Amino acid sequence: MPENNTSITMKDIAREFGVSVATVSRALQGNTRISRETRDRITAYAKEHGFSPNMMAESLRSNRRMKIIGVIIPQFTHFYFSSILSGIEDEALAHGYRLLVARSNEEYEREVDTCRSFYDSKVCGIIVSQAKGTNRYDHFRQLADKGLPLVFYDRICTGIDASRVTVDDYTGAFSAVDYMISTGCRKIAFYGATMKMEISKNRYNGWHDALLKHGIDPDGCVKVECDNRADAERITPGVLSSDDRPDAFFAINDDTAIGIMYTAKRMGLRVPEDISVCGFTNGQRAVACDPMLTTVEQNGYEVGRQAAAILIDKVEGRTPVDKVEKRVVRTKLIIRGTTRPV
Repeated sequence: MPENNTSITMKDIAREFGVSVATVSRALQGNTRISRETRDRITAYAKEHGFSPNMMAESLRSNRRMKIIGVIIPQFTHFYFSSILSGIEDEALAHGYRLLVARSNEEYEREVDTCRSFYDSKVCGIIVSQAKGTNRYDHFRQLADKGLPLVFYDRICTGIDASRVTVDDYTGAFSAVDYMISTGCRKIAFYGATMKMEISKNRYNGWHDALLKHGIDPDGCVKVECDNRADAERITPGVLSSDDRPDAFFAINDDTAIGIMYTAKRMGLRVPEDISVCGFTNGQRAVACDPMLTTVEQNGYEVGRQAAAILIDKVEGRTPVDKVEKRVVRTKLIIRGTTRPV
């Protein structure tokens, strides 16, 4: 027996019962090749002495996949991604799965390394939002070719045909811009991310088509690649100082919108009397600013929950691994104080 306060091992349990380590391992896994009496005695002894097998080590030795889902998040700092992670985790735990979470930090090479590490660690599948810097997809294709279930959320990979969960970015953007036009705004600037990403293209198209609906020429409105608060505070003074300044802004996320709003206020402009601002996320910061932010709610929790549900169905054989599922979570315009009333 090990000394007090020392964790026991399978070898200790095997020695106690005069059996092999393999027999202990099988007994703890409920293998029916081991008699019920022996299984019950070994399991009770292990529980009594606080034995917890190293699941990852056991999995690596046996070359089987664990009930662990790998999740890749671009950034932990965004409310949207944290809410997605909550949805993934709750759905996973409800089905007996755990998570292994990593951050790509928007870097292609880091994303590639994480995919490789997850595969080597025997995760049963991967849920991922593509990094901004990703423009090659071999690492995702290799996972799919090896039969590992793969589900994208938010930023999908267009380079392979894989399951994904997104929000209706186009409709969300269209409804937001359409609303601002209905309040009298005519020069609505667009602050978006790189057009390499589908979410940026879809939100741009929503902005673009809402302007056309009302007979407004999109080419006469400001279009800027800007998707964070720091850049918004750097870029916006020049935009607002122009002779033909915008009377409204539609931003790809809440942080960018808040950067625009506070820049306008510092320049002596009133929000929303002089400048209307709308974001996209509906995170905690949207209600912590003054005035509170009009924004498009994405429902990240439901995105995460559905992504996990798709993956678990594939892992457990309810749907084929190679079946592509494409789900869209609806958005909702939340009208607050940064836009004028109709």
